[in-house]
Amino acid sequence: MSVEIEIVREASNDVVAALGQLLPQLSTTAKALDREAVGRLLTFEANTVLVARVQGRIVGTLTLVIFPLPSGLRARVEDVVVDKAARGQGIAAALTDEALALARKSGVRTVDLTSRPSREAANRLYERAGFQRRESIVYRFTLDGQKVNAGVP
Repeated sequence: MSVEIEIVREASNDVVAALGQLLPQLSTTAKALDREAVGRLLTFEANTVLVARVQGRIVGTLTLVIFPLPSGLRARVEDVVVDKAARGQGIAAALTDEALALARKSGVRTVDLTSRPSREAANRLYERAGFQRRESIVYRFTLDGQKVNAGVP
């Protein structure tokens, strides 16, 4: 089996359909993406969306986000998902390796990612790729419909 990794730049029919199939396998709360939303995702300057193809069919995706901070150029790996029928074949590893190569080529200092503890296979993959677990607490504030009042009257 040959896995081809490519950077996606256009919201073609197969890309929109593949994201529509893959996203629910990653998150039960993520909203479906139409062609316009996929186009925005692909053209956002900080994003590099990778897809993995096997025999021409998209079976996985990963988004690399690169952003400058005062402490240096940083990156995050987000939304890694491989189709259930294609798991266990090294596809996520190929996507991760390509993302790390792109980050290195861009001059990134560090690449972070998060993964739920229940995703044991994914966590083993990330550790094999060289990621190290960090002592950290991740906070999330959900903005959907909530009033934001950060001490401002």
